[in-house]
Amino acid sequence: QEQLVESGGGLVQAGGSLRLSCAASGGTFSSYSMGWFRQAPGKEREFVAAISWSSTIINLADSVKGRFTVSRDIAKNTLFLQMDALEPEDTAVYYCAARAGLPLGRGEYDYWGQGTRVTVSS
Repeated sequence: QEQLVESGGGLVQAGGSLRLSCAASGGTFSSYSMGWFRQAPGKEREFVAAISWSSTIINLADSVKGRFTVSRDIAKNTLFLQMDALEPEDTAVYYCAARAGLPLGRGEYDYWGQGTRVTVSS
């Protein structure tokens, strides 16, 4: 059974950093594109970052460009999101997702994790 499990969330002050991880198991995720999405309280889920299976295609939301970096370790079936210069507006539950095909910047993904909460204090 395919499973995605996020970790690394927590409470951090504005300007700080966090590194999120997403461990994939039970499927051929090495051939999947993977992405990060987030949902803030009272808001719709939004795209954050996505990466192709080969890491040759990377998409980032404009709001995180220059601050967030997405990467993956194929051998360990793990997706990462390095978040630097965090802002209170980054507070949200962060979800990882996987799909066969291109790393889309919209929610048409086949598998989703349960999410990890990130809180940025001002």
